[in-house]
Amino acid sequence: MEGGSGGNSKGSGLGGLFGAGGAGYSHADLAGVPLTGMSPLSPYLNLDPRYLVQDTDEFILPTGANKTRGRFELAFFTIGGCCMTGAAFGALNGLRLGLKETQNMAWSKPRNVQILNMVTRQGALWANTLGSLALLYSAFGVVIEKTRGAEDDLNTIAAGTLTGMLYKSTGGVRGIARGGIAGLTLTGLYALYNNWEHMKGSIARQSL
Repeated sequence: MEGGSGGNSKGSGLGGLFGAGGAGYSHADLAGVPLTGMSPLSPYLNLDPRYLVQDTDEFILPTGANKTRGRFELAFFTIGGCCMTGAAFGALNGLRLGLKETQNMAWSKPRNVQILNMVTRQGALWANTLGSLALLYSAFGVVIEKTRGAEDDLNTIAAGTLTGMLYKSTGGVRGIARGGIAGLTLTGLYALYNNWEHMKGSIARQSL
């Protein structure tokens, strides 16, 4: 009997420690229990849900800082990304050209060296080309943004047009015109892509 009572007391003690073995309350019983200054209450959490609402900015920005990155901050990513993209594309193009030019040669060390030279040459060429274009575009974009004091798609189109004109300036007037048209077309398509959803929403509202 003593062992049984001791076991029961030990079980009740452990049950009280872990929340079992005593009088329990279900979620339905606790759902309607009011707490002073804590309404409305969640039936599963003893916490006012109003305190979980984020009605202010989560991060504190320095005075005068924008919530989005400016062109100067994005310039480093743009230039680096274009260089890496150009290097990868040039390497693949060099591999294609190397295999094509050495297709009549047997697999040997001279053929491997020639293919490797073509890969490195094309990779460096395309990385330099795209990196230079990205540098000019970023520089024009930063200057135009600082001059106008605004950041919009007009800066993108103007920077792309000036980049094409300057990059092809060695080809004379025709080269400048072709470069400007190419830059205007590419940046115009990019701006149209960025504003496509906004344009669709505006057209839908006008149709109503």
